[in-house]
Order: sequence, then C-alpha cells, then structure tokens
Amino acid sequence: MSEQLQLENGTIRIADDVVAKIAGLAALETPGIAAMSGGLSEGWAKRLSGKNVQKGVTVEVGQLEAAIDLRIIVLYETPIHEVSRMLQQNVREAVESMTGLRVVEVNVKVEGVAFKDDMIEEVPTRTK
Repeated sequence: MSEQLQLENGTIRIADDVVAKIAGLAALETPGIAAMSGGLSEGWAKRLSGKNVQKGVTVEVGQLEAAIDLRIIVLYETPIHEVSRMLQQNVREAVESMTGLRVVEVNVKVEGVAFKDDMIEEVPTRTK
C-alpha cells in the first residue's frame, strides 16, 4: 500500500516497499549490524513467491509520517544498546532525507548475535 501527499502541483505517492528498502539499506550500513533477521514466514514467502521481500523491515507509511520496525542480528562483542541507537538514527536520517516523511518511531528488535566467522560467505566452487 502507498499513501499519497496532495500538493499544488500534483500528488506524490511513496510505496511502503520504497521506505522499507531505504531503511534496510541504511540498517546494513550501520557498524555492528551483522544482518537483518527475516524470520521463518518471510523466508517461506521469498521462496514461494520469488519476490524480493524486505527482510527484517516492516513499515507503516502515512501521508506525512512513517513508523519502522527492524529485526536485526548484531555482531558479537558490540554494545547492543549503542548499535541500536546508532541504527535508529541512521535509518531515521536516511528515510527522512530521501522521502521527506517524518519518521515517528524506529523500533529495533535484536533477534540474534553473529560471530565474525559467521559473516564469511562461502565462495562457490567451479565444476568443469
């Protein structure tokens, strides 16, 4: 669903998915964030539909305001409260500057901790 803002020159519509993508990218750029947590239901939805579900991000967009919920996994040995505050600030600034919406809340739910070794992605091996 998208909400619209009626202006003198016309209407501006910002889809929930746009706000979710901005929030997700800002979250992943925050130091100390290992990943977003999609949960079981989003994992199944992505597999079944083939769509790019915004993993770990839920938004509610109104005409002038937005509320954002984030589910994250933090890196081990990072202060969770500091990372969460920085995450809230980064997401708020990114969404507000790109959309003009006022972010009324950024809720953070820490669902896990990852070790740096867990962050190393496996390089696919080539077969001839």
